[in-house]
Amino acid sequence: MAKSNESSGKPDRSLQELYRDDPERADALAWGRRGALKGSALAAMGAALGAAIPFAATMPEGTLPALLARPAAAQTPGAPSGPAPFRMEGKNDLILLGDRPLVAETPEHQLDEPVTSFRNFFIRNNGQIPEPVTDPNAWSIAIDGEVNTPLNLKLGDLRTRFPVVTMQLQMECGGNGRSAFVPETRGNQWGNGAISNAEWTGVRLRDVLNAAGLKSSAIYTGHFGADPHLSGATDRQAINRGMRIEKAMDEDTLIAFAMNGAPIPHIHGAPVRLVTPGWPASFSQKWLTRIWIRDKMHDGAGMGGTSYRVPVKPIVPGSNNNGADFRELESMPVRSILSSHAHGARLPSGTRSLDLRGAAWAGDLTARAVHASVDFGASWTEMQVAPPANRHAWQRWQGRVALPADGYFEVWYRATDSEGRMQPHAAANWNPQGYSANPISRAAILVG
Repeated sequence: MAKSNESSGKPDRSLQELYRDDPERADALAWGRRGALKGSALAAMGAALGAAIPFAATMPEGTLPALLARPAAAQTPGAPSGPAPFRMEGKNDLILLGDRPLVAETPEHQLDEPVTSFRNFFIRNNGQIPEPVTDPNAWSIAIDGEVNTPLNLKLGDLRTRFPVVTMQLQMECGGNGRSAFVPETRGNQWGNGAISNAEWTGVRLRDVLNAAGLKSSAIYTGHFGADPHLSGATDRQAINRGMRIEKAMDEDTLIAFAMNGAPIPHIHGAPVRLVTPGWPASFSQKWLTRIWIRDKMHDGAGMGGTSYRVPVKPIVPGSNNNGADFRELESMPVRSILSSHAHGARLPSGTRSLDLRGAAWAGDLTARAVHASVDFGASWTEMQVAPPANRHAWQRWQGRVALPADGYFEVWYRATDSEGRMQPHAAANWNPQGYSANPISRAAILVG
């Protein structure tokens, strides 16, 4: 639907644009709604949705139904009017967000597994994909800089010199949820699907750094990978980030060589990559070749300015900023996904309850609670949240909600972290590159 503006000569604006600019006015223009949703306004909205709205009385003013704000096809790669699919042997269809570099999101409902499989693992590259190696055991990683004994380790050295560990670890793109920001920011417009919880096998980075012997001057790392720059230039890194030495020495930060009990797939960084759980996945360097220990904050590609950084104090949405008063985005904010039902799912007439399930996580913290609502947030039902399989693993949640009749419903779901911070109703702390957006999510469900 769109609202024309013939008298001014301005182009038509979509319903989504109307609600973005002035939600209350959009209610009046689109449905004739002023105040409570009833009468002809209710009939018009119900006709647009193709179903009655049992909880219409509690729908907040200025709320565009989720099914219209984000059509069901938006989560179905290859569907008519849906996103372009990304297809790769062994993978389910992903949502293609970009092909240079390759970026593909996992539809939220495909993450309905405790451990994320290769077939449902999202893809985020920053440069070209390097050629696969013929002999993984010959791959070497240099550890140099502010260390007493620089190391050059082969894959076999990692397996034999250091304790090998296996654990489930969350990995999330720093821009996950970016599409929720208003106005739109730069970068791939992720929904909630830039998240994974695979089982990683490798060695603790701290064991390797201890073997090299950190000097007292060591305060930061710098990571290098084999992925060529998009331009093909050999003197530029596709991405070259680093982290505080405290995170590098965390017991869950790994140099990994296996994923889900098998060698890491090439698209996900084989034969060796960093896994830095709870922090933006840009810290988890793919195709790892070198870790440079530094006596100052790293200054490589993807560091400084507004790159992977967020405002210390709120800035005006849409404004330009050089990032001078920003901080590094480190531990990711609390977030939840719904995996039991796809957005836009149609259920049989007479369905009177929903068995919901999904996952929640909170960076370096844990998820303390998850709540769901089917009456537009007027009331909330607490879900059961399982403990993580290990530190830095996501947490699965489940629960049941009741439905009073057939019709159009929205499942709203939100998580609360171990320090009491809850997902906000709208994406907060707008920033030019769209990091750290974690608002309450809404999934449309039609019954009958």
